[in-house]
Amino acid sequence: MAESGKLAASDWNLTEVLANAQLPALPQTAITLLELSQDASNGPAEFARPIEADAGLMGQVLKFVNSSYFGFSKEISSVQQALALVGVRTIKNFALWSAVFSLVPDPKFGPFDLKQLWQDSLRRAVFARILGKSIKLHNAEDLFAAALLQDMAIPLLLKELPEQYEGLIERRGVENIRLSQLEQELFGWDHAQAAAALVRNWCLPEEFAVLIERHPDFQALYQANPPQHDAACVALASLLPSCRDEQWLERDEFLGSLQQLSATAVDSIATLLEESDRTFEDFAPTLQLPIPDRSLTDWYAA
Repeated sequence: MAESGKLAASDWNLTEVLANAQLPALPQTAITLLELSQDASNGPAEFARPIEADAGLMGQVLKFVNSSYFGFSKEISSVQQALALVGVRTIKNFALWSAVFSLVPDPKFGPFDLKQLWQDSLRRAVFARILGKSIKLHNAEDLFAAALLQDMAIPLLLKELPEQYEGLIERRGVENIRLSQLEQELFGWDHAQAAAALVRNWCLPEEFAVLIERHPDFQALYQANPPQHDAACVALASLLPSCRDEQWLERDEFLGSLQQLSATAVDSIATLLEESDRTFEDFAPTLQLPIPDRSLTDWYAA
């Protein structure tokens, strides 16, 4: 490795890039929840204990379950009640991606804005869940978690490979090419594969890695045998416009792919986007995120 600490071209192997990043460990609460998940006999009472011992996480969990994301008519006041009503898996997923949020670095890189990345990620996560539920997939909550984490490697890659990413981001803006395509051309891997590698390094549920690692390629997921409809929902969500963009470059690809996945969803796309906007606005304060200047409904109408 170069003495300056920056990676040379010979070090662009993804495993070496992540090793150089010296990733921090997951918080102890998240590790405990993962350990509890290994025993199917553990239920709400067992999962409540480590969450209640972490005051910050407990507050976030209660905000989460009382948001319009779930739409309960009465306030949920205890973690154990939340686990019983919403499900252990959903609360565990929330705790895990909350932990990941705290570990992702802010690279302070040119025009890059970490809050905008999380705005985009939350909006895509909300849409993936709503779309998954609309086509009756059983794992809609996993789609939310996977879509939320699908771009989590980008800040880390910007920090580790600043010179290379400056060029990639410049080309993306000029040539209107997806970042993942430019990454594949330069490195032979992309941020989706890097995010999946992070999931595995942190020993997060393998289903997250599977849903994340091919999100730039909807067609491959849809045309698989059998079609991977759940991962395809995450891939579709990745085609939504970004807060930092002036144009929705993937609009036609998004609508065409949605038509393949579900003609019914295409017919109700305006409703799906309106629901996504409402849910985002209610959920964003939980993650301390501002509301984007332009809603998905506005993007679609334009």
